[in-house]
Amino acid sequence: MLSFSGSLKVFIALQPCDMRAGVGTLQGMVSAQLQDDPRSGSLFVFSNRRHSVLKILYWDGSGWWLLAKRLEQGTFSWPAVADPAQTKLALAPQALAMLTDGIDLRGAKMRPWYERETG
Repeated sequence: MLSFSGSLKVFIALQPCDMRAGVGTLQGMVSAQLQDDPRSGSLFVFSNRRHSVLKILYWDGSGWWLLAKRLEQGTFSWPAVADPAQTKLALAPQALAMLTDGIDLRGAKMRPWYERETG
């Protein structure tokens, strides 16, 4: 069962992704671009250029989950890329839940327990 528990690691890919990508392509992107292990048990979140579609890749130990959400109107409040070399951003599961629920995280001040260190 997939849940956003406090111990779950969440990584957002900061560069846009082709939303036609399936599990295999997204696994490759996690390894090559995000420099992470796709089977780590973390959630890896991807978005298209307009930030109107999200895909989440997750390995639960026995198989792959690929979750998608397409907005009928508007966009997700995607984090801005401060450093062009930065490929991912770590978030607390609660921040991902807010992002997918339509809360604009860009203007909000994040408390330290929402942001996670990458690494």
